[in-house]
Amino acid sequence: MRVVALKEHARRLLKLAQSPPNHKFARQSKGSMQKRHRIQFPKGETSHLDQNEAYFFLQEDSGQRKILFHDYDEIYKLPGLYEQIFYDRLKCTSPGKVTSILEAAVRQSQDNLSELRILDLGAGNGMMGEALKNHGVSRLIGVDIIPEAYDATIRDRPGMYDAYYVEDFTRLTEEKREEIRSWQCDCMVTVAALGFGDIPPKAFIEAMNSVKSEAWVAFNIKETFFDRQDDSGFSRMIRELIFSDYLDVYYIERYRHRLSIDGVPLYYFAIACRKTSDIPDEFLELKGMA
Repeated sequence: MRVVALKEHARRLLKLAQSPPNHKFARQSKGSMQKRHRIQFPKGETSHLDQNEAYFFLQEDSGQRKILFHDYDEIYKLPGLYEQIFYDRLKCTSPGKVTSILEAAVRQSQDNLSELRILDLGAGNGMMGEALKNHGVSRLIGVDIIPEAYDATIRDRPGMYDAYYVEDFTRLTEEKREEIRSWQCDCMVTVAALGFGDIPPKAFIEAMNSVKSEAWVAFNIKETFFDRQDDSGFSRMIRELIFSDYLDVYYIERYRHRLSIDGVPLYYFAIACRKTSDIPDEFLELKGMA
């Protein structure tokens, strides 16, 4: 009987080997075969640098080039460079973490994560979109302010989003605002894009009001943004929102976002909430943050 079972197992393996590769495996193989870039981190101590001041050197045939971590327009131009720096070298975990806490929050309701229509604010090259797709989400709308992010998404993750808008959410026209709202999104996510001037408070509020009045909201923020000694406009806005009547907080978790250049863990909070209503236009002004 054991010999028969082993033969049957061997036949299955042979059949599997002769089968056409599934798209998921083929896609992973393609990604693993992407060109590896020659990058070098600074030789000296960099602990005095803030996250948006950190940089690396890209070794090219024409010479060495210094690129800031937040020079996304330059990084996105080179396939695989963003992933190599932040996910391979610095072990970023945020897309998966924010997706998992969103899923945990949604489970506490009658909703299903896979049925949500999600607006991905600061979508970049689609890393968060990919994490959501892996959890079964089928309707995704991407938004970013730089065209290089859109180009990288179309190049590296074609078909990831139902639509992808290159827009400044502090200067939306009424026509574009209505177009984005017409997708009737009932969830908004944003990962590793809050603070440091990447997404201004006004843009964050505009995006929150672009989704339904009882939509889910999931994002991550640097742990110091919860410190009342941080008096920046964005930090104050996050604290005011979380403790306001406009959001019900379902889930907060402190976790390691990624490593610094020096290998020091950088801790963030992942937060999943649900809107109770739209945020008034005068919210920032009333809080002294306009």
